[in-house]
Formats: sequence, C-alpha cells, structure tokens
Amino acid sequence: MTGVLLVGGASRRFGSPKALADFEGETLAERAWRVLGEACDEQIAVGKTADALPLPFRVLDDGSDVRAPIAGIVAGLRAASHDVCVVLPVDCPLISAESLLRLAANAPAAPPSGPLPSAYRRSALPALERKLERGDYSLRDLETSIVEIDSDELVNVNTADELAALE
Repeated sequence: MTGVLLVGGASRRFGSPKALADFEGETLAERAWRVLGEACDEQIAVGKTADALPLPFRVLDDGSDVRAPIAGIVAGLRAASHDVCVVLPVDCPLISAESLLRLAANAPAAPPSGPLPSAYRRSALPALERKLERGDYSLRDLETSIVEIDSDELVNVNTADELAALE
C-alpha cells in the first residue's frame, strides 16, 4: 500500500509550518513519515514545493493553487503505484501504524470523526478530481467505511499550544 503524507497546509493558526514543529525529538513531518513507513510499502509526501520546506524527503507538488487536503489526496493517488492509499495529515502526531493498516484494510475508510486520516482506492481518483475541478473541497460526503480508532490517536494539532499540551 502507499502512504500519502499531506504537508501542504497553510498553518495560519499554528503561526509557522506545522510540518517543521518539534514533537518528542522529531518534527511532525518526520514522525508522520516514520509511522507511514511502518505501515506502507511506498511513501509519498505531497504539498507545495513553493513552500520550500526543509524536509528530509522529497515533496511532490500537488499541482494545484488550492490549499485543501483534497488537492494532496488527488496528487497522491495519481502518483501511487499501489491500489490502496492511506492518507495522513502532518498534524495528526499520535496515530499508529496499526490504525493506518486497519483503515487500509477497509478502504475506502475513515474514522467516525473523519475525514482524515483515511484510506482510498485509486478508483476514487476520477470522483475526487471532479470535486476538485468544481471547487468542492469537502471530503465528508465521500462514501467510506467507518473504522473505529482510539480518539487519543486522532488528536489534530492546529495551534502551537495544542501541540505543547500533548507533551
């Protein structure tokens, strides 16, 4: 399976690029990349190359002016060499490889709190491309299986204070 790491958020509420924020001795991007590597055969980081984030792995430009997860998911599905893709936003630092594997086993899937992290099959690409083209950036209306994941793993950090509270 392919792991798609989304690193292209604007980080307006965070105040600096979330991908570079330190958490327990590694950046959020490094941590997410490591967890994806524990679960996936292939990894693709997707974002905006114009952001020029100094990351220890290559970032595929999502090819869109839109700053929304759907743009990264579309780019990741296009580039993936596997049918199933697990999508992980960089700001979800407590997710486990085991939970990502459960999402993948039920693809298309998301937790009850959805829509991310999630798993998609490449067959979803045409529908996602159409949504992106018409300016519909929502992922909540996609048909997905619900996979129960411990809510502690789904913590999403949008501010530096939220990240500090996790440590």
